[in-house]
Amino acid sequence: MDDVITQGDGRGEVIADPAAAAPVRDDPHGTARESYPWIKGRTGRHRLRGDGVAAQFIRFVLVGGSSNIVYALVFLLLHSQGTFAANVAGVVISTALANELHRRLTFHASARVHWFPAQWEGGGLAVVGLLLSTVSLALLDFWLPAAGGAVQAILVVAVSAFVGVLRFLALRGWVFS
Repeated sequence: MDDVITQGDGRGEVIADPAAAAPVRDDPHGTARESYPWIKGRTGRHRLRGDGVAAQFIRFVLVGGSSNIVYALVFLLLHSQGTFAANVAGVVISTALANELHRRLTFHASARVHWFPAQWEGGGLAVVGLLLSTVSLALLDFWLPAAGGAVQAILVVAVSAFVGVLRFLALRGWVFS
């Protein structure tokens, strides 16, 4: 009882046992102070590796951002071949990459979902998103024909964010479940 705290008169009366005050947690890495209670069993270093919605959504956003960079690079490399060809190539390559990264990293589904179904279903969702943004731009042009490039860009970003959330929910609940 080396950790016993006694009163000032030395009677040896137990006031508090520090070991009993703090519950012992299973913490093999010694990072208990970095714990995040909303992600059970994960420490600060491992919180993005979990299968919770928050961790998956963060990985989804990171993969999406990476695939957008790939799209931009492909588009710029092929722009001299025409914008339509560059756009199609950029969409196909970045979507295939994003679907595979989502399958392996975002949703940890490589053992559950094979490559082809992931590409087929995830690609179909990307086509739906492309159609929604195209229809939105057409409707904007119909209702506000004088709208400039900034308004169009804001609309595409807003539609893309909306489609991204729907895509996350569909991938999580249907494709990679």
